[in-house]
Amino acid sequence: MAEGLLPGRVVRVDRGQCDVVTADGVIRADTAFVTPHDPLRVVCTGDWVAVEPTGNPRYVRTYLPRRTAFVRSTSSKRSEGQILAANVDFAIVAVSLAVELDLGRIERFLALAWESGAQPLVVLTKSDLVPDPVTLAHLVQDVETTAPGAQVLAVSSSLGDGIDVLTAVVSGGTSVLLGQSGAGKSTLANALLGEEVMTVQATRDVDGKGRHTTTTRNLLVMPGGGVLIDTPGLRGVGLWDAESGVGQVFSEIEELAADCRFQDCAHTTEPDCAVLAAVAAGTLPERRLDSYRKLLRENQYIVAKTDARLRAELRREWKRRGAEGRAAMEAKRGRHR
Repeated sequence: MAEGLLPGRVVRVDRGQCDVVTADGVIRADTAFVTPHDPLRVVCTGDWVAVEPTGNPRYVRTYLPRRTAFVRSTSSKRSEGQILAANVDFAIVAVSLAVELDLGRIERFLALAWESGAQPLVVLTKSDLVPDPVTLAHLVQDVETTAPGAQVLAVSSSLGDGIDVLTAVVSGGTSVLLGQSGAGKSTLANALLGEEVMTVQATRDVDGKGRHTTTTRNLLVMPGGGVLIDTPGLRGVGLWDAESGVGQVFSEIEELAADCRFQDCAHTTEPDCAVLAAVAAGTLPERRLDSYRKLLRENQYIVAKTDARLRAELRREWKRRGAEGRAAMEAKRGRHR
């Protein structure tokens, strides 16, 4: 730490300024000195920083290297990433049981969570809306199949069911709370924090959706130990260079792929494909393979925007597949003449 600067942790960022907790209390600081052109290097909630001890305004002079960082793509039409939280130990993915489970969206959140370096947790909120324990157990099992390596918990924030288990898991570390609007994040945050810190708005009965009750990312202390970063509801969750995260989510497919005849097998029409054989045998759901392909394609597209070599490789692959398709059609026409 540079001489004379105060170390602290960012608990909130808002329009070029941030609140930093230091030994001297909470300091409001300007981030102008550490706001680069790279959006992944801007100060964010969870960062450890060094701030000026005096001045009006005070400035953040630097921040320490991040242990972990949760990043998503800002838009499918741009090549920029957006950092949501830094130095996170647990990524809590909140999923509402008030609506039908969207397993594909859960896989998407998990890919980003694994890529961040944090340990993902899937929390199925509003479990009191599924009174039948057998049905609830089946829903938990479905998500566990979708989330290998991640713990899945069903909780009811209003009744307190499962909150003690979740609190025990995340105590002592930094957790980021993620999910769509209406997933019950604010109610869950209040349950973890032990007080009504977050405003809670009613969810529409028609589709289970809610409004954005959280508009900024805030770092808050939990009474049982650890801190929680709440985030606004995320309508879009685009991947950002998350190939290893995708591989972690679909670890069973990656393991099967090791037994394919071809090392670069695309698991589409190749002979002796262990992945396709598992689908045919019913041991691998076809939905999982479709989701795996979709997320890999999306990730390649995002990475290719900033990687000229990968763009060239993808163009060659598309041309090769196009030529193979045309050759197959010509051969088919020849057989019918």
